[in-house]
Amino acid sequence: MRALAAWCVRHRLAVIILWILAVLVSMAASKAVGSAFHDSFTLKGTESTQAYDTLRAAFPAASGDLEQIVFEVPSGSTVTDEATKAAIEPMLAKVAALGFVATVVSPYSVQGATQISKDGHIAYAKVTLKDSGFDATTNEAKALVNTATAPAGRTLTIGVAGLLASKANAMKLNGTLIGILLAAVVLLIVFGSLFAMGLPILSALASLGTAAGLIALLSHIFTMPVISTELMLLIGLGVGVDYALFIVTRHRQGLIAGRSVTDSIVTSVNTSGRAVLFAGVIVCVALLGMGALRISFLFGMAVAASIGVLLTMFAAITLIPALLSYIGPRVLSRRQRRRLAQEGPRIIGSEGTGFWARWSRFISRRPVVPAVLALVIIALLASPFLSMRLGVSDQGNDAMGSTTRTGYDLLAKGFGPGFNGQVLLVASTPTDHQRQAFVGDMAKLQAMAGTNDIAAVEFDSRQLSGAVPPRVMVASLIPATSPQAAETSDLINNLRGTILPDLAGTSGLKVLVGGSTAAFNDFAATLSARLPLFIGAVVLFSFLLLMLVFRSLVVPLTAALMNLLSIGAALGVVVAVFQHGVLGSLLGVNRAGPIEPYVPVMLFAIIFGLSMDYEVFLVSRIHEEWLRRQDNTEAVRAGLAATGKTITAAALIMILVFGSFILGGEKVIKEFGIGLAVGILVDAVVIRMAIVPALMKLLGRSNWWYPRWLDRITPRISVDLSVEDEDEAEPMKVGANS
Repeated sequence: MRALAAWCVRHRLAVIILWILAVLVSMAASKAVGSAFHDSFTLKGTESTQAYDTLRAAFPAASGDLEQIVFEVPSGSTVTDEATKAAIEPMLAKVAALGFVATVVSPYSVQGATQISKDGHIAYAKVTLKDSGFDATTNEAKALVNTATAPAGRTLTIGVAGLLASKANAMKLNGTLIGILLAAVVLLIVFGSLFAMGLPILSALASLGTAAGLIALLSHIFTMPVISTELMLLIGLGVGVDYALFIVTRHRQGLIAGRSVTDSIVTSVNTSGRAVLFAGVIVCVALLGMGALRISFLFGMAVAASIGVLLTMFAAITLIPALLSYIGPRVLSRRQRRRLAQEGPRIIGSEGTGFWARWSRFISRRPVVPAVLALVIIALLASPFLSMRLGVSDQGNDAMGSTTRTGYDLLAKGFGPGFNGQVLLVASTPTDHQRQAFVGDMAKLQAMAGTNDIAAVEFDSRQLSGAVPPRVMVASLIPATSPQAAETSDLINNLRGTILPDLAGTSGLKVLVGGSTAAFNDFAATLSARLPLFIGAVVLFSFLLLMLVFRSLVVPLTAALMNLLSIGAALGVVVAVFQHGVLGSLLGVNRAGPIEPYVPVMLFAIIFGLSMDYEVFLVSRIHEEWLRRQDNTEAVRAGLAATGKTITAAALIMILVFGSFILGGEKVIKEFGIGLAVGILVDAVVIRMAIVPALMKLLGRSNWWYPRWLDRITPRISVDLSVEDEDEAEPMKVGANS
């Protein structure tokens, strides 16, 4: 790390030019090649995937998802008026001509006779795609929506509901600029210097610009969902500013202590830079641990987020030293430079007289009280987590005025909420006996309409285009409840577990339950089943890394437990707001519902990784003091006093950055924003500043217990600078410049 920092200082112009080229080249390449983001929920072995594969084998040109073009006329007219038909029928013909559309069933056709509401004000057309809506492109989504909504006007309202239509709603992070501005304000308050304030922002922007270009290119190799870049920006902005903040803060402390600019930069990278490097690796380990879930959708997001974290980390230990060497002493505020000139160098942090020095002394004297109060607060915040229900939110949560929200609301108004989440019933029927059995079973199921949360059962138009007699038969079941309702999920499980097997009886007919609603249900169930493996893998690997770094068994164990507490609090607040509707109206949550299945997984990975950041920065400084003093109480007190202000300032920046994304219109981005903001607040302020130092004080020398036999066989990794290395490398140089 010393060699890297020294090289970056000596070749500072080359480093800056290389970063500029990295941004420009990656962005230009991504623009030239384009991106290939697409959402893929293919889950091997699930019934919804089997249903899709069965459909695809029988109807390769009409095995895709179902989109619905919904239109409404005002009171006093009906959808069957000649003026309305004259506007709708040519539009449906143009939709049918789109290359990715297999069939269109018009409400004016014989087949579509039931697609007009009882009052005659609302109707819908069924659009069957040639492929899954997950695999379609954004351009195809826009083509469908633009074509379908072209006739809309004052007397005709048109919406499009379905997976493909949702891709036309561009994901926007409205809070990005606000987050950057808020971070800049906090940095200016903390540093009191425009130069020091600008460095972390520049570092984050350079690394994230490069990452965005690389992710677009890698989307051709990995399955990366459309949300990947937005999620990377959300995480990378907070992490990137924080990593640079820690190094700049340590450099400023070195200058105030009387080191030369060059020596202070090298020492900062060799101390805080090591912690940044290790913390970044932990975040990436936590993110890439999602590979254990074996779901390409999630692994693509993890790869994208990890690239952002890696580049922000690399910018912090290369670009920041180069920029610091240019700025020189101006990284200090004018007041600090004046005081340094008048009073000479001084060591700050370990013996300070400010708030954090007083707080560290209070923790040393009374560790139990703050620890107990902190645990009570966390328990209250985490309690809603016990009632969490996973499920994919339906399009009734989309922004008002969007085409999908319009389509959803019109369908629910005219036909009931279940029309937005139709379930496909698919059966392989190569024999007459099986075909008769399927028709009989569907007739029995139709007779159950109005019970068991079933609204209606219709034969699907796809089988009409198949072989005669059809080798595969399809029916559409309309639930009585919305796609995201718990009753709909229960209905799918009951269909598979009891209703359909009971109807089949001795015929041996296997009816598969598929469609996008069932696929989302399978997605939630699959994640829930694999989540323990993922959590166990991440916690174990992080424990081993911390054990090697701090040569301790107690420190990594308490770190893992504390991280789980902060994650529990974050998920508890997310459940309270989005599932139970607590304060939902204030946060722009217009409809309570389940938590997106991948949100807890991503929140766990991100918060666990970021929690390790603060653990490493705090404990590495305590470890430094322990090596110097060999007194645990004094080491904990001095380490907390030295890092408290920096950690809370870094946390405040992350909280503001993550919190600013609540301003975005997408529910899932709001879930991430609130979850990450609460998780960082609890972890940095409640856990790292109260519970961890209190526990380390109470545990005493046991913190550093490490069996000798284990010490002999495990490799040595260091994230802090030993006392001997620091003394040898950096004699005091009062007032020296680079």
